[in-house]
Amino acid sequence: MLGKLRLLLKDTVIYGTSTILARGLNYVLVPLYANLLTTFENGVHSLLYANIALLNVLFAYGMETAYLKTASDALRADGDRSGYFSTGFLSLLLTSTLFAVMLVLFAPAFALAIGLDPQAGEFVRYAAVILWLDALLVVPFADLRLRRRALRFAAARVMGVIAVVVSAWVMIVQMGVGLKGAFFANIAGSLVSLGLVLPAFSGLKPLFSSRRLGEMLRIGLPYVPTGIAGLLIHLIDRNVLIRMPRESIDRLYGSGVEASDVVGIYGRVVAFGILLQLFIQVFRFAWQPFFLQHADDPESKPLFRQVLTLSTLFTMLVAVGATFFVPDLVRWHIGGAFYLLPPPYWIGLSVLPWIFWSYVFDMASTNLSAGILITGTTRYLPVVTFAGAAVTTAVCVALVPVMGMDGAGVAILAGTFVMSFFMALFSLKVYPNRYEWGRLGVVLAGGVVCTRVPAIFGNESVLLEAGLLLMFGALVLLVFRTEVRYVLNAVGRRRG
Repeated sequence: MLGKLRLLLKDTVIYGTSTILARGLNYVLVPLYANLLTTFENGVHSLLYANIALLNVLFAYGMETAYLKTASDALRADGDRSGYFSTGFLSLLLTSTLFAVMLVLFAPAFALAIGLDPQAGEFVRYAAVILWLDALLVVPFADLRLRRRALRFAAARVMGVIAVVVSAWVMIVQMGVGLKGAFFANIAGSLVSLGLVLPAFSGLKPLFSSRRLGEMLRIGLPYVPTGIAGLLIHLIDRNVLIRMPRESIDRLYGSGVEASDVVGIYGRVVAFGILLQLFIQVFRFAWQPFFLQHADDPESKPLFRQVLTLSTLFTMLVAVGATFFVPDLVRWHIGGAFYLLPPPYWIGLSVLPWIFWSYVFDMASTNLSAGILITGTTRYLPVVTFAGAAVTTAVCVALVPVMGMDGAGVAILAGTFVMSFFMALFSLKVYPNRYEWGRLGVVLAGGVVCTRVPAIFGNESVLLEAGLLLMFGALVLLVFRTEVRYVLNAVGRRRG
């Protein structure tokens, strides 16, 4: 088991380094946009990118996971994945082109539908190009992951993001293009990534099999409603905030603030959930191929149980630390002129704890999805994610008029909790395993109490928060002594 955990760790480190670097570079753009674009322009950008993320699911229609599953089976059977590579890519090329053309033709109507002025249709057209390019990258990137070409995968991602950052700097800072520069930069980055994954197209042949496509669609299509519903948990908030009643905005934020300003402030604040978002994304990249490859091992269930425990504990530790220290970090500035997050955005910082704790349940769901995918019972996934999306939407609609941005944060936490609950319910039904729910619940409760202490006593000093973080770490050591000792021994053997 230890050797397989080390293999997962190795892939996680490679994917992690590239993802952290890529996302870290990408988040250089958050203070850039916050300082050089208005809160209104940031609202337009945040809202459109939230909907780009939703449409990405439609453009890709689960082909990434479908390719990983079918091509991995084909490699084990006869060592040839090219039929699935070609079928998947050609299918995406055709459908994404059709979808992009429709967006371009009906851009003003789409802008109006998501709460923007029809003149914002110009930006919708740029979004259509981004979506088309991203769809072309789905199968090549999945193929690199499948064949464990982690370094090439990492290079393509990182260089693409570097292109985005450099292009944004040139167009917004040097050329003064404004909001359009943000979209042009993203197009440039996608083109660079596409150029760097061209070697993966060695698997592309003039082959298209309706049988293979049907097999891939049976696996991938359930991910469309599932993926959209899952993203709604983290993105419906912008679409509700843009429709926030005028009287609620005046009461909570003042008469000079517009709904787009609220979306812009909220979008830039929640972007600082990067700490946990990064870890979960890194873990997911390595986790899917890992559990598919080891699904038939006799020790798979104890292995998966150990992975869930350790990854969830780590996520809790980061959530507690981030709740304490990220609000102070984002106020950092250079000479009072250039802030990580300028003062107009600080009214949204209270939403961060809700966001950080929601990622703990995201991590649990990511682990538990293994049972459903291994057994092929993806029919349960729509139920899981629609339950989470329904709760998020209902709570968001109910609380945003009352609590504003904090209401959106509460909704996200509620939705991720419900989704992880149903994921556990169905995953354990088809793939029984004995997870450490009781002890994890004790640690979770301790973490929530620790993060509430400064607000309860009106003392948010760094010393108190550092002490509480140490206390939480001690609780983890006390409750999970065996697991911590196991990890320490593994690290010691690795160094030896």
